[in-house]
Amino acid sequence: MARVIIGMDPHKRSATIEIINDREAVLARGRFGTDRDGYRAMLNAGRRHKDRVWAVEGCNGIGRHIAQRLVADGETVLDVPAKLSARARVFATGQGRKTDPVDAHSVAVAALRTTGLRHVVVDDTTIALRLLVDRRDGLGRARTETVSRLHHLLLELVPGGAKKFLSAQQARVLLNTVRPRDIVGRTRRQLASELITELAAIDKKIKAANAQLTELVAATGSQLQELNGIGPSGAARLIGDIGDIHRFASCGHFASWNGTAPIDASSGDQQRHRVSRAGNRRINRALHIMAVVQLRHDTEGRAYYRRKLAAGKAPMEAMRCLKRRLSDVVYRQMVNDANRTQTGPGGHPGATLQSSAVDPIPMINTSEQSLPGPADNHPRTPLLAAH
Repeated sequence: MARVIIGMDPHKRSATIEIINDREAVLARGRFGTDRDGYRAMLNAGRRHKDRVWAVEGCNGIGRHIAQRLVADGETVLDVPAKLSARARVFATGQGRKTDPVDAHSVAVAALRTTGLRHVVVDDTTIALRLLVDRRDGLGRARTETVSRLHHLLLELVPGGAKKFLSAQQARVLLNTVRPRDIVGRTRRQLASELITELAAIDKKIKAANAQLTELVAATGSQLQELNGIGPSGAARLIGDIGDIHRFASCGHFASWNGTAPIDASSGDQQRHRVSRAGNRRINRALHIMAVVQLRHDTEGRAYYRRKLAAGKAPMEAMRCLKRRLSDVVYRQMVNDANRTQTGPGGHPGATLQSSAVDPIPMINTSEQSLPGPADNHPRTPLLAAH
């Protein structure tokens, strides 16, 4: 650990810092702007101290812009989660009052006392994937909204309306069959025609985004798309949001992080678990889509789901069991991809994973597995040999 910690509470236009030594003695404080002059003054204030480490709160959120500038200037930056600094603030003051100086002090103390914090590195392909998949998801939501509005208008123009899954070309053909004479009908037809034009433009952008995502995912060397139910968007979301898969000690820790592992709610002699509403919901959604796709086809995932139903599980419970198992499949595939990338083009011989939802998983049975304990109790799942 460095002898000097520079804790920072970042904002869009300003950043408050506090510099402490390894005994938590405050050496300096300050508030600086994030423009060129303010950033340069803050950097010079920090560089007065040797053997320093910058601790920035929320380097994947509001602190990203300034953390990346520091890393680009050769500084060592640690990412301090907001929850961790909040705990340090409450423990230090006995209450949760927030001010920028208090937050900066809490960030510095949390970085000083915590080991294993993530070192911030220069943005790479994973950030580009995250940006592109966010854009792709936005286009998908825009398409859904446009189609919904179009359905509403077509229901007033065409008896019975249009089918549920509608393309721009199909909507145009359907709209050409009606020629209303009244002003209300003509207005509806005009608006529907404009929505069809917007839908065609969105579909074109979605096609281009999918092609770009496919190319970028392939450039990473990932084989996630070989798993049944994962397309370009799903693979990009997994790679972009997860980053380094080795930060998870086991598949159980990964399942806890993405919210597919149930939470232990036992008390006394009563042993029970409840559904986790926490975790990364975007990764949880990608796993849900993967499960739905597997259920639509004759896959090992569907066979596993049916076995759970036969065992007395309700459909939603069986779906949660399947998502828990698919979380392990994705984890092993990403570990395999990371190991192959680190060991050169040849990789480890025989380390290819099967895209099955029912591969044997040591020490983890079904989704009833509670939250994982220490990493020593949950050894990393061994890679399966190809058959």
